[in-house]
Amino acid sequence: WVGESQKSIREIFRKGRQASPSIIYFDEIDAITAVRMSYEGTGSGVTSSIVNQILVEMDGMEDRKGVVVIASTNRPDLVDSALLRPGRFDRLLYVMAPDLESRIKILEVHTREMPLANDVSLKHVAQITEGYSGADLENVCREAGMQAIREKREDLDKIEYKHFEFALSKITSTLPTEIIEKYEDMAKVITTSRNIKDSSADLYK
Repeated sequence: WVGESQKSIREIFRKGRQASPSIIYFDEIDAITAVRMSYEGTGSGVTSSIVNQILVEMDGMEDRKGVVVIASTNRPDLVDSALLRPGRFDRLLYVMAPDLESRIKILEVHTREMPLANDVSLKHVAQITEGYSGADLENVCREAGMQAIREKREDLDKIEYKHFEFALSKITSTLPTEIIEKYEDMAKVITTSRNIKDSSADLYK
């Protein structure tokens, strides 16, 4: 309903101030704050109103003491630019696909309760899954476990490397090269627009 979304935003920030120090986190913020221009002429003013309400709340710096506001998105190009101005979401962190060490740790987390055979090397699995996201790696571990169950039914003893091979034959990275290149290009645009010298840095301030 018109007005309900703005009311919810106000309530979120009110509770954040009450619980200070606190963190307010918006997941997939592009879904609720897409570029307002794209909605012109569509008859929908809800998105514009939500953006405006968030701007009002974030601009109240005195009342926001001790409240950190963060957000995530897979489409930074769709986030309304007004939200990225100084005093708002003015520090941007480009989170790349996990590196080798991170992939090993992710695999360790998702196989912690799994009976792995001696022929399973998580380091090797990590080495051959470059470009996989954390969710992709979780799916690989789950599929390997399911394949072991399908093979052995009630006699399941260990999850072997062949089960991971099967999982990897079914599950590919959801971050193909062209998508990664697109994100890299967007990161360069951000650094250029903000006059940042090191465009290869992970943190764009």
